[in-house]
Amino acid sequence: MYKQIYDKYYPSGTPLRDILERHSRSVADLALEINRRLKLGLDEQMVEEAAMLHDIGIFLTDAPGIHCHGTEPYLRHGILGADLLRAEGAPEWAARVAERHTGAGITQEDIAELNLLLPPDRVFMPETQLERLVCYADKFYSKSGDMQRKTLERVRASMARHSASTADRFEQLHREFGQTPA
Repeated sequence: MYKQIYDKYYPSGTPLRDILERHSRSVADLALEINRRLKLGLDEQMVEEAAMLHDIGIFLTDAPGIHCHGTEPYLRHGILGADLLRAEGAPEWAARVAERHTGAGITQEDIAELNLLLPPDRVFMPETQLERLVCYADKFYSKSGDMQRKTLERVRASMARHSASTADRFEQLHREFGQTPA
């Protein structure tokens, strides 16, 4: 499914397509590895599709550093991607992963307190195990710079720069997915 959507919105051979594919593949590989290592039992095709589509809305944003020349603020890439996936007839679980992967989730309190350009009547917190898994794996890879896997310390520092509550939410994800099985 993701390949057809990529082909429709991200021309092959463009820098943005390359960035999206490389980032999403890294996230998918990590999410699949965690799913196997922790024996989560999530459907591997769903994990891969969700991870490959989580950032599908970036082309609609204004982020020239990663070759995105849209008009929307980058913060909205998740909701834009979710809306696009729904319009394309993608499964709702894929749309929800796109909608809920930003940061370590975004609460209604965050939206109100920070005046974020997100609708207050939609959920931006990962709820299902699949949503939480892709959200967690995504934190370890950037779409800029060397795109290599970040250390846990670097991810923690990045989450702490956003807010204490974001850092706490990331730690909850790390307790769920960062451990090796007993």
